[in-house]
Amino acid sequence: MARQWKVLLVTSVAVMMALLDVTIVNVALPALADAFPDSSLNDLSWVLNAYNVVFAAALIPAGRLADRWGRRRVFLAGVALFLVGSAACGLAPAVGVLIAARCVQALGAAAIMPTSLGLLLPEFPVQRRATAIALWTATGTVAGAAGPSLGGALVAWQGWRWVFLVNLAIGLPGLLAAIRVLRETRDSTPGPFPDVVGALLLGGGVGALALAVVRLPDWGATSAAFGGTLAVGAALLLALALRSRRHPAPVIEPALVRIRSFSVANLGSLVFAAAMNALLLCNVLFLTQVWRYDSLATGGALTAGPVTAAALAPLVGRLGDRFGPRAVALPGGLFFAAGALLFARAPGQPNFLADFLPAAVLIGAGAAFSFPGFGHAAFAEFPRARFATGVAIASCLRQVGAVLGIAVLITVLADGSGTPLAAFHRAYQVLAAGGLLAAGVALTLGRVHARDVAHVAPAQPVPGTQPVGAPAAGTAAPPTGVQSTAGAADG
Repeated sequence: MARQWKVLLVTSVAVMMALLDVTIVNVALPALADAFPDSSLNDLSWVLNAYNVVFAAALIPAGRLADRWGRRRVFLAGVALFLVGSAACGLAPAVGVLIAARCVQALGAAAIMPTSLGLLLPEFPVQRRATAIALWTATGTVAGAAGPSLGGALVAWQGWRWVFLVNLAIGLPGLLAAIRVLRETRDSTPGPFPDVVGALLLGGGVGALALAVVRLPDWGATSAAFGGTLAVGAALLLALALRSRRHPAPVIEPALVRIRSFSVANLGSLVFAAAMNALLLCNVLFLTQVWRYDSLATGGALTAGPVTAAALAPLVGRLGDRFGPRAVALPGGLFFAAGALLFARAPGQPNFLADFLPAAVLIGAGAAFSFPGFGHAAFAEFPRARFATGVAIASCLRQVGAVLGIAVLITVLADGSGTPLAAFHRAYQVLAAGGLLAAGVALTLGRVHARDVAHVAPAQPVPGTQPVGAPAAGTAAPPTGVQSTAGAADG
């Protein structure tokens, strides 16, 4: 087996494990409600949102640390930490402990995501980068395919705790394989130490905004609690923006934001991630609360969309390499919107083949096209010396989208007007609008062509600091942005 495929395999297993927990926990949410009857849906939503908020806040520092200290080292540490968090989740005696353990899981996942693609992309030539990203992205869709059915089976068989403990069976063999296969890579000009305060501002700002949206039905739009929480979130994000302009190693580097294809693609990815993550949870709640499916039937029903996405991944990669990312991302948003509108017409009585399966297939096609399309656009003109950092920023914004999407969904479903079926129909209509918005962002991408870029463009120096990505004074920039060391055998 060629080395690049071995690297793809071991990194994909870790990514699959990290993303498997998203869809598995969605299916387990009704079981958690039964296990902890004193907790409301708003409270339980933080089992999802705490993971997403911490994930978002830690991704960029993890990517910067990986570029600086070594991507293999941070990747292996992330897998180990994720396994510790998974064990703690499976043993949690209360919702508060479960949420805290999910935060530990999120820290591990934040180390896995940027380093996995940062280790993978240098193994592929630039003209095959879209294919590499599509295959890497497909691991997420495979996780989505396995998550609902596996989660439903585990909940029905042994209860919700095993949706976390199953990670040990996946992660331990993957960790041993990664130690053997991966080689160490790092940025030869990493710049100053990453801005930890900026990461805290990001996490606090996103968390406050999500809390305000989730609690809106309870607090009311005119309440001091809602307005104050919203203001705190906005103030923290404003402080992050101002700090990022002056800090020598900001949480989001201005030089990277100035790459138009990277910024536009990440905006589209954020919008689509918000709609997609909200729809995944909405489907679970619809199937269990309206159609009264049990956990096993729910898991089986949710498998159709991710299987469609996984099956389309190779085709999407070839289309992206040939026609560019816009030709892939644009139809993805339209597929998603069409699927959400079909869900919005679902009746109150179950009819899977006629009323759920066609919509699920369209949603799967939307994910198969949108995520790789925006991913290809984001990295087509991105400097290879910052691959781990770039993946961290892109993943961070997707997690921000997930937090906000789930928060909006909880708010729409909490509206007491009308029947429960009408509330779900309104939610699906809102999600369809999100798909159309993502398609609109894809349209603005323009023609993006993949090219090899060695270094990040130098930023304007801050007095008394070294510009991020610039070589030290009196030294010449190295010919490549990635330095390999003997970290492991080739396998």
